Amino acid sequence: MVTVAVDAMGGDYAPDEIIQGCLDALKKNNEVSVKLVGKQDIINKVLGERAPGKDDYYKNRLSIVDASEIITNEEPPVAAVRSKKDSSIVLAMNLLKNNEADAVISAGSTGALLVGGQLIAGRIKGVHRAPLAPLLPTACGVSLLIDCGANVDARPEHLIQFARIGSIYMEKMLGVNSPKVAIVNIGAEEEKGNALVKETFPLLKSCSDINFIGSIEAREIPRGGADVIVCEAFTGNVILKLYEGVGATLLEKIKGAFNEGFLTKIGALLVKNSLKKALKDFDASNYGGAPLLGLKGLVVKVHGNSKANEVSNAIAQCIDFKKSGLNELIKESMENNWSR
Repeated sequence: MVTVAVDAMGGDYAPDEIIQGCLDALKKNNEVSVKLVGKQDIINKVLGERAPGKDDYYKNRLSIVDASEIITNEEPPVAAVRSKKDSSIVLAMNLLKNNEADAVISAGSTGALLVGGQLIAGRIKGVHRAPLAPLLPTACGVSLLIDCGANVDARPEHLIQFARIGSIYMEKMLGVNSPKVAIVNIGAEEEKGNALVKETFPLLKSCSDINFIGSIEAREIPRGGADVIVCEAFTGNVILKLYEGVGATLLEKIKGAFNEGFLTKIGALLVKNSLKKALKDFDASNYGGAPLLGLKGLVVKVHGNSKANEVSNAIAQCIDFKKSGLNELIKESMENNWSR
């Protein structure tokens, strides 16, 4: 049984959508239990509305950990984590640290989650920085973007580790043999890029354990130009947000185009099934959240505007992560490459 601690109070649609996502996950997966961390009276009220007594499929696999405090997005993350010891994020992290949970999921403050992961859960020995790494849908399947928000001021040695950790993730979690690794750049030529990219490029090139294919321009990412996309957090976050924004806008435009008149509505009916499949493949919420890799336990950040579907998928992601033994493989990699 995989136990997931879920911050019930974080996110734009908390606690209703967060709790619904947990209930959906419990219904789909018999091998998971959930600890909802948050204000007990509020959680019980939502459970009473969303899962009345007759729906008892979750009863033995769901528990509540009462938390009297909430960390908001407006608070300084370090100060909030240190002062709000009874907040839902801090209590969830302590469950992970004390082996009372295998994973933590939150749609709340990204900063607090990053700080809590580093200070409470702790990094695997040898890991310099823990990167956030979401899966991006592409024409060829998915690519791992690493880092997308945790380490803005990264150094070359950090990017090398991101490449190694990302390669392990793609190989073990998604079955990609010898994943192709690329570094985000403004051109394909080796001499292009800022100081960080220019310094990191030859180092990646010299790593025999990394299948480095060179630079990748942003336009090649949706085409599936590489399996692991390496960058520092500022660039990664811009790529991620633009990716999501373009995807949502394109979806709206397509829907609008098919409702312009009688003939377009007929056309929409003819391509409905194929279009639904294509749009589903490019819906990032179907792939769960962004794991904070390199920690001693699994911490997953889902979008602040996550609905039940993304929360449910993130819980399924935690099951796969636990079964894969990914942390042990990352630890082994760090030990083997200690001096690099």
